[in-house]
Amino acid sequence: MMSGPQLLLSPQQQVPRSLWSLLCMTTLLLSSIQLTIATAADNDNKKDHHLSAGKLRQLAETALMERKFTDAESYYRQAIAIEPTNSANHYKLYSLHKRMRSYGDALGDITTACQLLETQQADDSSKNKTLEYKRIKAKLLLNLGRCDEAVQEYKSLNEPNDDANKCAEITTIALELYQQQDWSTAIHHFDNILSNYATLGDTPDLLYMKSQAEYNVGDYYGTISDTGKILKSYPQHLEAYQLRGEAYFRLNEMDMAQKHFREGLKLDPEHGGCKEGHRLLKKVTKNDKRGDAAFEKGEYKSAIDFWWGAMNVDIDHLAFVRPTLLKVVRAHMALKEYTKAEEECMKHVNNQESVEGLHLLGEVQSSAEKYKEALRSYQRALEIAPDDQKQHCKRKVEEAQVALKQSTEKNYYKILSVPRNAKLKEIKKSYRELALQWHPDKNTDDTEKAEQMFQDISEAYEVLSDKELREKYDRGEPVFENQGGGQQHQRHHMNPNMFFHQNFQGGGGQQRHHYRWG
Repeated sequence: MMSGPQLLLSPQQQVPRSLWSLLCMTTLLLSSIQLTIATAADNDNKKDHHLSAGKLRQLAETALMERKFTDAESYYRQAIAIEPTNSANHYKLYSLHKRMRSYGDALGDITTACQLLETQQADDSSKNKTLEYKRIKAKLLLNLGRCDEAVQEYKSLNEPNDDANKCAEITTIALELYQQQDWSTAIHHFDNILSNYATLGDTPDLLYMKSQAEYNVGDYYGTISDTGKILKSYPQHLEAYQLRGEAYFRLNEMDMAQKHFREGLKLDPEHGGCKEGHRLLKKVTKNDKRGDAAFEKGEYKSAIDFWWGAMNVDIDHLAFVRPTLLKVVRAHMALKEYTKAEEECMKHVNNQESVEGLHLLGEVQSSAEKYKEALRSYQRALEIAPDDQKQHCKRKVEEAQVALKQSTEKNYYKILSVPRNAKLKEIKKSYRELALQWHPDKNTDDTEKAEQMFQDISEAYEVLSDKELREKYDRGEPVFENQGGGQQHQRHHMNPNMFFHQNFQGGGGQQRHHYRWG
C-alpha cells in the first residue's frame, strides 16, 4: 500500500488545534482514495483474467464497433491465450489486422488458422472452413505480391488461378531484368505487378527493387516516393533510409538527405551505407558553406577553391555541380577574370542550356565588352524560356541591344571600368580611383588628355550614381535634356573639378583648376 503524504512540522511551528485536525483528516482521506484506486485497478485486472474466451471476443467486437483497434487486438490475444487451438480466434485477429492494414500480421494469423484446421479432425464443416481460409490466404498472398506462394496455395486447393500464374510469370521476368540491370524494363514490369496484382501496397521487397531501378535511371523522385511507402509500413527499413537519403542527395536537397542518413544511423550506428552517405554529404556541404562565407568576405579565390573542393567530391553530381559552377563564375567576375568566367560558364551551358546559365554568360560577355556575343546569349535564353519567364528575358535582350549600341558611343560603364550590374559602392570606388589618377593636377605633362578623361569620368559617375539617370541610360534614352540624339553631350551639367571636390572632400591640398567645360 502506498503511504500518504507526510506532514513535517517543527516543534517551533505554532499550529492551531483546529487547523491541525483538518490536516490530519485530509491526509487520511488522500490515503483512502489511493487505496481505493489501487484496489479497483487490481480488481479490474483480476476480472479480465477471469473472462471467458467467448466474453473476450464479445468485448473485442464492441471495441471494433467503437474503432478501438488496440483494445480489440488485446481482447483477441487474451482469447487466443485461453483457447490457442481455436482457429476462429486467429481468423478474428486476421480480420482485425487486415482492417488495420497490418497485412504481414494478417498473413500470419490466417496461416495459423489454416494450420490449426488441417490438424483437427476432418468433418465436412472443418473441411469447408479449411478451404475458405486457404482461399483467403492465397488471395492475400497474391495481393501482397508474393505470387509464387499464391500459385502454390491455389495448387494445394486444386484451383489454378490465372491472375496468380500471370503475376508469378511477370515477377520472374522482372527479377531477371533486375539482375541484368535492365532498369527501365524492370521498372515497367514492377509497375505491372504493383498496379494489377499486388494491390494492397504492403510489398517492401518489390518496392525496394523498383526504387533501386528508379535510382539507377535517375528517377530520384520515383525513388523517394516508393521508399516513402516502404518506410510508412516498415519504419526500421535501413536500406530504404539509405536509398531515400541518396536520392535526396542527388536532387541537391541536402537537409532531407542528412535527415534520412541520420534516421538510419539511429537504428544502426554502424550501418555502412548510411555512414558513407552521411560522410560524403558532410564533405560537400562543409566546403560549399565555406565557399559561401569566403565569397561574402570578398575572398573570391578562396571561395573558388572551396567550391571546387565540394564539386570534386562527386563531379557527376550535376544537381549540385551546375548551380555551384555558376557561383564560381560570379567569383571570377568579381576578380575581373572574365576569360576564366566565360570558360566556366560555357561548361554549364554546354552541359545543358538554362535561362539562368545563358543570362550569366551574357553578363560575363558584357563585362568583357563582347556585346554581340552577349546579345546572342540573351536571345538564346529568350528562345528556350518558359512562358512565365518570357517577359523578363525580353527585357534582358532589350538591355543587351542598348549595351551593344552604347559600345560604339560613349560607354559610361567602360569609362569607369565597372560591369553593367555594378553596385553603387563599386561605381563610387572606381570613380574615386580614376578621378585621382586622371586629375589634371597630376597630369601636367599631358593636360589636354587628362582634362578630357577627367571630364568623361565625372560625367560617367554623375549618370551612374543617380538612380533615375542610370535607368534612362540603361534603356538607351537621353539622360540630359540638351543631349538630343547625338552620341556626345553638348554641355556637361557642372564643372567636373567642382563635382570631384563635392563628392570627395580633402583632395590632398591640391589647387583647384579654374576652368569650365563646354
